[in-house]
Amino acid sequence: MNRIQEITRLRTAYQSELALGTERFFGPKRTDCPWCGSSRLRTRLRTVDLFQHKPGTFVIDQCRDCSHSFQNPQLTTQGLDFHYRDFYDGLGAGRAEVLFDIMGSRKRYLASARALLPFGTSRRWLDVGTGHGHFPQVASSVHPDTVFDGLDISEDVEEAERHGRIVEAHRGLLTDLAPKLEGTYDTVSMFHYVEHSTDPRRELAAARTVLAPEGHLILEVPDPDCRMSKVLGRWWMGYFQPQHLHLMPLGNLRRELESLGYTVVAVDRREPHIPFDLTGALALALGHYGPPADDPWRAQPQTPFQRWSRAPLFLSAVPFLIGLCCLERLIAPLVSRTRFSNAYRIVARKGAE
Repeated sequence: MNRIQEITRLRTAYQSELALGTERFFGPKRTDCPWCGSSRLRTRLRTVDLFQHKPGTFVIDQCRDCSHSFQNPQLTTQGLDFHYRDFYDGLGAGRAEVLFDIMGSRKRYLASARALLPFGTSRRWLDVGTGHGHFPQVASSVHPDTVFDGLDISEDVEEAERHGRIVEAHRGLLTDLAPKLEGTYDTVSMFHYVEHSTDPRRELAAARTVLAPEGHLILEVPDPDCRMSKVLGRWWMGYFQPQHLHLMPLGNLRRELESLGYTVVAVDRREPHIPFDLTGALALALGHYGPPADDPWRAQPQTPFQRWSRAPLFLSAVPFLIGLCCLERLIAPLVSRTRFSNAYRIVARKGAE
């Protein structure tokens, strides 16, 4: 079955689902901050899905007291299933792989793996939200004596095991599987994972359960204090709506880890920076304002004019995207030293029981 036939088949299923309305994809709107409980909220962002262009409007509110930002109302499990579908797998699998490659995933994975070197050798390492297992595959060259396992809710984690990128696959939610894995791992990594979770605090507590005494948790997340978020607004990649449910300032996440009994041993705002803000913003704008793609969640298929005009538009933009991408990588060492750095890393050690 070719792509056009697959889209035609999926359109029927998507349209039947959308006919029931999208209100059921959202939970109730909160009137207080999920982090500190304050009722002093402001709307930080209102946007649509700029990645897949699935229907819906998404709002990020920010607490005026603790600065925690969160999707409000938040997607339900049913809503998350709808919006994740055909993004990392299915129709979107190829596009997701290209995006990760452009963003320099291998180089970032190596840097992330090396960040643990000052704290000793890990015997067993669990990568949470591992997807296809690309991080463990790369990190094994830095930690050749470490056994890497992976955890994810999708079948991709089982594929990663079949391809030898991880030794053991755990399919499901960390918060559900943690009791069975208690004390098993010396290291748990969560790279751009907790911002996708419905309850980041539960994830951090579950990671502590999985860790052996003196084990390490390594986290990388988007930095909501990045000044580029104000410059680019909804075009800032870090917002990543509708998938990012929580955007946590460094101070909040650090204090939460300490309250759970972790000791923060390293913080870095420079190395985790991803030099893709401007390139990503341009790509999102092209996708939003250009001729629509033939996506099955659109009620009508592409017209012949849209089909034939879309390719030339995006091909003509490729030189600009490549040039902008190269420029961002060139100036990344300077940008990462400023508040325009868009991500941060925390390494925390679990205390002895």
